[in-house]
Amino acid sequence: MREKLTKTDIQKIEEEIEHRKLVVRPECLSAVREARAQGDLSENFEYHAAKQAKNQNESRIRYLENMLKNAIVISDESRDDEVGLNNTVTLFMEDDGEEEVYKLVTSIRGNSMNNMISTESPLGRAILHHKVGDRVLIKANETYSYYVTIRRIENTDSSGDTIRRY
Repeated sequence: MREKLTKTDIQKIEEEIEHRKLVVRPECLSAVREARAQGDLSENFEYHAAKQAKNQNESRIRYLENMLKNAIVISDESRDDEVGLNNTVTLFMEDDGEEEVYKLVTSIRGNSMNNMISTESPLGRAILHHKVGDRVLIKANETYSYYVTIRRIENTDSSGDTIRRY
């Protein structure tokens, strides 16, 4: 799958790859060497744990490099009066009569526990490019949908956002 990434996303991925190669990789290799020096490897928990950590780090590096290689670069710019990437949006949920605040982000930064929703989620896709005052139908699945009204749009940056882990 080709991931849609902004220039900021690409920069964060490159920084993580560099950190994993220059800092985490040597630490993992050192831990494997130290555990191997303890002797019998068949019952050496430290050795198996160190090998697992090393393999997980290498897997994450390959995953991130592959993501960069296949990425589609998108712009995070939007007009001031419409919902776009990196905007914090206040929505009025008609079903429960309450307001909720979400930040629209790319899928690799999505974190619903922190109210950061992807532009590829049903809610994110539906409100994208709408304006304050628009009433938008959110189709969650084939049998359930609901309406929201956009109350406020704020431009925010992505400097504090983190890349999702797997």
